[in-house]
Amino acid sequence: MTSSDELLCLGIEGTAHTFAVSIVKSNGKILTDIKDSYMPPPGKGIHPREAARHHCEVADKVLEKALQTAKVKPIDLRLIAFSMGPGMGPCLRTAATLARALASYLSIPLVGVNHLLGHVEIGKLTTGAKDPVVLTASGGTTNIVAFDEGRYRVFGETLDITIANCFDTFARETGIHDPTSPWPGPAFDRYAARGSRYIELPYIVKGMDFSFSGLLTNALQKFREEGCRLEDVCYSLQETALAMITEATERALAHLEKGSLLLTGGFARNKRLNEMLFLMTKEREDRFHVVPHKLATDNAAMIAWTGLLTFKSGITTSIERSFVKPKWRIDEIVVPWIK
Repeated sequence: MTSSDELLCLGIEGTAHTFAVSIVKSNGKILTDIKDSYMPPPGKGIHPREAARHHCEVADKVLEKALQTAKVKPIDLRLIAFSMGPGMGPCLRTAATLARALASYLSIPLVGVNHLLGHVEIGKLTTGAKDPVVLTASGGTTNIVAFDEGRYRVFGETLDITIANCFDTFARETGIHDPTSPWPGPAFDRYAARGSRYIELPYIVKGMDFSFSGLLTNALQKFREEGCRLEDVCYSLQETALAMITEATERALAHLEKGSLLLTGGFARNKRLNEMLFLMTKEREDRFHVVPHKLATDNAAMIAWTGLLTFKSGITTSIERSFVKPKWRIDEIVVPWIK
């Protein structure tokens, strides 16, 4: 048995390519975070049904390993949290089905968690950031949020595709790949690092919003139709896109006067983005926080921790209302644990 101040939450993440299970204490200690990711064929993107099939196949072993690693028995759990959205429908439903089954079998509460809110809260937990402006950059989202009047408000966001999708699509369309990985991002970064000439590309920032689809199209034209050197196009695409994000983020910091920036999401591992944001915040004399790399990509620890915050605020999700929300926005959620 655990005391009331040591609640154990089992979190389940399954929004896209990663299926993960984590067990977290109510004091913020992460006991374990086990994951298994679907790997699409080289040069291909994520197929939702194939990813969901992968999640079904590995769910039992991931769950068992998480319990064993944490040295926790199912009877010790006091809460089940799961990623209810946003994400790919088939993947979300797989995670939700397991969460419902566990909560019903163990007769313990269930909490549906917003995946993006999870990225924010795990970043705050691990970095100690207090009331920051948050830039979340990942395969599924690129936005700028901050807490105001009871919830996280979106002050800036992509108007079309995400920054990660922009780079990955360019890499796939131009044949950039890493033979050791199905993900093109690291290979794209290596090509960009070898670029030596900046090629002018569309720079699209509208207030605190930004757009990448036109930038992507123009970059592909520079390579295919104008014969520009691939490394130079990668370098130019990287510098332009990341400068756009940095400008919009700086505008949000100036507007909100929070004095602190938190970078989270899988793209938080991008070295060049870190460099730009670090220099920008240093010049402004603002604090800069970056989520740890191991918790930047999709993980279940952020789901479990946010589930605990939600539960301790008196909020649970009934089985009947635990349907997934593939397009669930972070600004739809009331956040009562922040005063």
